Amino acid sequence: MQITGAMKMVSAAKLKKAQDAILAMKPYAYKLKQLLEQLSSALGNESVYNERSEGAKNVLIVPITSNRGLCGAFNSNIIKKVVELETEVYKNLNVRFYTIGKKGNDVLKKTEKIYKHETHIFDNLNFAAVSELASELMELYASGQFDKIVLVYNSFKNAATQIVTEETFLPIQSVETDKEQSSVDYLYEPSKEEIVKELIPRSLKIQIFKALRDSVASEHGARMTAMHKATDNANELRSQLKLTYNKARQAAITGEILEIVGGAEALS
Repeated sequence: MQITGAMKMVSAAKLKKAQDAILAMKPYAYKLKQLLEQLSSALGNESVYNERSEGAKNVLIVPITSNRGLCGAFNSNIIKKVVELETEVYKNLNVRFYTIGKKGNDVLKKTEKIYKHETHIFDNLNFAAVSELASELMELYASGQFDKIVLVYNSFKNAATQIVTEETFLPIQSVETDKEQSSVDYLYEPSKEEIVKELIPRSLKIQIFKALRDSVASEHGARMTAMHKATDNANELRSQLKLTYNKARQAAITGEILEIVGGAEALS
């Protein structure tokens, strides 16, 4: 109980920092993604990251789990969602996994469909490390090795609630526009080519960074909740054992008293 109580306190302290980071980042990430989708619709086929006309044949699923356990259903929910995508949604396609986090890799490697795994990115989660990961995924799509890349991670809502999220990383999803919006003539500064070269990669890197930060905050929330329940269960078990011990002790004392009284009566 003392160990789980200490782990709960540690997770609560880490959660505050992770929660502040993701809540500060989400509005920027969402707005940038919305801008990216609108830009993708306007650019048409000028970006290598847009959807291909021949459709998807090779799919890369990127499950984001933790390196450590003792966090309830945090990891198992992600694995369950990944298996569902593989066996139901993309069952007729060639599916591979790029696992981020030790727990997901330990389970999914049994499928022998692991393309690559990454476990050290959480040791020092920063934008530079995430940029390298995002650039690698973007290159896998741009080179034609994969036709679709999907992120699966826990989105942070609050300390007690994490939402399993499936998000298409590539190709960029174009938004549906009505006639009035589609007739808008966009002005590109400095140029359309520069925007394709600079803004789209930056937006995709931010999307990955947000997903990883979401997962970290969700992990601390899930672990804090799990350790809180474990502490309560241990406290309840201790109370039950204490009651059982007292009953057994009382029965033993009563038995000894009866023996003494019986012996005294026999002597008299």
